[in-house]
Amino acid sequence: MFKKILIANRGEIACRVAATARRLGIKTVAVYSEADANAKHVAVCDEAVLLGPAAAKESYLRGDKIIAVAKATGAEAIHPGYGFLSENAEFADACQQAGLVFIGPPASAMRAMGSKSAAKSLMEKASVPLVPGYHGDNQDPDFLQTQADRIGYPVLLKASAGGGGKGMRVVESSAAFRDALASCKREAISSFGDDKVLAEKYLQRPRHIEIQVFADTHGNCIHLFERDCSVQRRHQKVLEEAPAPGMTAERRAAMGEAAVAAAKAVGYVGAGTVEFIANQDGSFYFMEMNTRLQVEHPVTEMITGADLVEWQLRVAAGEVLPKQQSELVINGHAIEARVYAENPEKGFLPSIGTLRHLGTPDAVNFELGGIPGHPAGVRIDAGVREGDAISPFYDPMIAKLIVWGADRKQALARMAQALSQYQIVGLASNIAFLNRLVQGQAFATADLDTGLIERNHDALFPQAQPAAAGALALAAVALIESEKERAIAQSGAQSGAQSAGDPWGQALGWRMNQPYLRKLSFADEYAAGLPSKAYGVDLTYLNDGWMFSCHDSAPQLLTLMSQQGAEISIKLGDTAVHGSVRRDGDLFHVFTNGLHYTLGYNDPMAHAGESEAEGGRLTAPMPGKVVAVLAEKGQEVKKGDALVIMEAMKMEHTIAAPHDGVVDDVLYAVGDQVSDGAPLLAFRAA
Repeated sequence: MFKKILIANRGEIACRVAATARRLGIKTVAVYSEADANAKHVAVCDEAVLLGPAAAKESYLRGDKIIAVAKATGAEAIHPGYGFLSENAEFADACQQAGLVFIGPPASAMRAMGSKSAAKSLMEKASVPLVPGYHGDNQDPDFLQTQADRIGYPVLLKASAGGGGKGMRVVESSAAFRDALASCKREAISSFGDDKVLAEKYLQRPRHIEIQVFADTHGNCIHLFERDCSVQRRHQKVLEEAPAPGMTAERRAAMGEAAVAAAKAVGYVGAGTVEFIANQDGSFYFMEMNTRLQVEHPVTEMITGADLVEWQLRVAAGEVLPKQQSELVINGHAIEARVYAENPEKGFLPSIGTLRHLGTPDAVNFELGGIPGHPAGVRIDAGVREGDAISPFYDPMIAKLIVWGADRKQALARMAQALSQYQIVGLASNIAFLNRLVQGQAFATADLDTGLIERNHDALFPQAQPAAAGALALAAVALIESEKERAIAQSGAQSGAQSAGDPWGQALGWRMNQPYLRKLSFADEYAAGLPSKAYGVDLTYLNDGWMFSCHDSAPQLLTLMSQQGAEISIKLGDTAVHGSVRRDGDLFHVFTNGLHYTLGYNDPMAHAGESEAEGGRLTAPMPGKVVAVLAEKGQEVKKGDALVIMEAMKMEHTIAAPHDGVVDDVLYAVGDQVSDGAPLLAFRAA
């Protein structure tokens, strides 16, 4: 076994690899960019070496620098994680030439599977089922459109060298083909340096089912069952689970055999995933092979008890696979949710900022239960801590939340409970959306397909509801109690400790002749960009609490039952309300009853008024680069017309006309970098 390895990655996967290495007594070397100097993966490894600036192409994609660091630190092998250089055949070759072990498949296998079109040809020879389509080299737009017309719409365009949902477009008609092809090629060349695409039939209501395979250098190749990754948005996975609901033993065996045949066809070694697109009738077709460890590998670990990173290390060190096919069994059910810094109500735009507060459910962090055969109920794989920043340079994942249950019903219940306990303050997250998704009718009943989110859009994106009275009461109590503490502290600081109990220096709301009626004003901070809804809260101070009313409702007695830090228990009328209130400036983040309310406090003592943003200018939703300008100065446009295309966080974002109007000016050109909120065009209504 290796004595020291270098982890050529960042974030949660670097921390994940380091955890297994530590358990096995293997020293680890981290590499990091300037943006990641204080990152968690730097802290959890035994050594850490700076690679370069924040941009991945100058740091995490610099294979020459990474190899030099490995040699200088005495590392014997390099684990690439996923993303970055994990499927780069040239990097694998360079490692071998430098006398280092690449903890992954042979470069030849990566080359064979790296091109989707070449992989399809190989799979056809290996008798692996294929989706009808065109996978050849002819990239002439007229020819490709002819092929798409022949296949029949809808057609899926995919970057041949792609992955992770990038460079993919669903084309609904021949008339829409050219624009989709151009966009697909732009994103492909930007993400992978290769604009070659393939076209294939887009199946209606398909499921995305993948098989985890593993092979060693001694001729053994097995599969560790399947994962269902059907729940996706923008072709990127949101929820994954194992085993796949409704999978029969016969179908599992057939898919497993096909996956093993695919791996053997390219002389595979190590961990890999063979991805299939499956019809509702049970038929399935080869889609692609990911020649690396997958983001969703924990659900396989949770149902098999295997540590797949340990298996990777052992196979790379020349050992035989720890288990054979006959020794593997499925134990229970596991579900993984990807917790992202993003705003689902704004088209899942990534959110950039600092994790001012990060509260997580109780979990056993990668112990696989600690007891063989008894997986942990909740597991969190994270690459960030409270106080860390989500930057625009890398993927905005916060963590992977994985739960295990004896069956799917128990796993669903544990996931819902764990999501309700997750607390994030400082940036937008997808936690509330994930909770609605997990508890929604479609997912709960395993009515799965890759269009589940779009198909259930109204249920998953409900109209914003008024803040609950209990949430407003918790915010009000948190505000008043903090004022009391501050007043006592200030009184003590000004008059000495002996005066700290002076009633005239305490914010108790006491009045000589009549009760003190206080009017508070809060406002919803709607994530969907809707106008904020203001709430008037009336509080009448009493000896043992307050009379509380909101939403023009009848007053109710409000009493504070207990408070421990941010945790508050109150009684509102006859109802007990428990929650956690985190204050961030004038924002009160109230977590109660599994919901997160963000309430802005309108402080009457604060300076009034922030000016509204200048109207008529379409702004950048986040930092990025302009890749296409589709409108000219003076051009008349219709509502929904695409005006500018930006690239940010590795994805394209289209800025569209909010209504009919005229473009008065174009403020940026193709290739320009723009900051968050920068005006892109001057625009006026028609």
